Amino acid sequence: MEPFASLLDESAESSVKLNNGDIWQLLIHALINFVVVGIIIHFFYYPKSRRRDYYYTFCMISLSVFFLIFLLGSVKLKIGFALGLFAIFSIIRYRTESVPIREMTYLFTITAISVINGLAEQIEYNVLIATNAIFLVINWILEGERWLKHTSDKLILYDKIQLITPDKYEELKADLTVRTGLNILKVEVGHIDFLRDTALLKVYYESASKEVNMADHMMQLPKVG
Repeated sequence: MEPFASLLDESAESSVKLNNGDIWQLLIHALINFVVVGIIIHFFYYPKSRRRDYYYTFCMISLSVFFLIFLLGSVKLKIGFALGLFAIFSIIRYRTESVPIREMTYLFTITAISVINGLAEQIEYNVLIATNAIFLVINWILEGERWLKHTSDKLILYDKIQLITPDKYEELKADLTVRTGLNILKVEVGHIDFLRDTALLKVYYESASKEVNMADHMMQLPKVG
């Protein structure tokens, strides 16, 4: 309890007082963070997902984390406390639905950028801008179709169980191509139910659409109410 009490005493003694120079520094760092995070969300994430709810969530989390970290730095709280907040925000899970891995990765990235921009009061602006630029370039490379071709996958409950044997692999791909209309690249056989003559297949295909299909991995209709 003593370390925690001393931390509270230190926080109470140090009030948040910003002079004109600190306010301008806050505005500049906030502008850099807003521009970088805005580019990542609006130009990299949103065109493929079209999820307005995550768009709003990412923006508000970025804004909240940045100001929280920046103001905590003003009262000289220990860096460990800021890293603890970073860890909490980076593992956020919502109870309403399971957050997909792509959205969790963007949440982690946006939180990291906001923490870096909020803590970087003593870093020169050229270093800060270079750090943010690296995030943008790497994101652009990984999300671009020029360097990496996007391959989607879908779970299918398949009824022609006689075609799942290795010697009939090409016939299986041809049948799935005809029935789904997808350009199928690879098929993996999962659970097999001989009582119902069905098998669970994971199908990899090349999608003509650049958007991410959020329903690809749904095995059943979500419950309403």
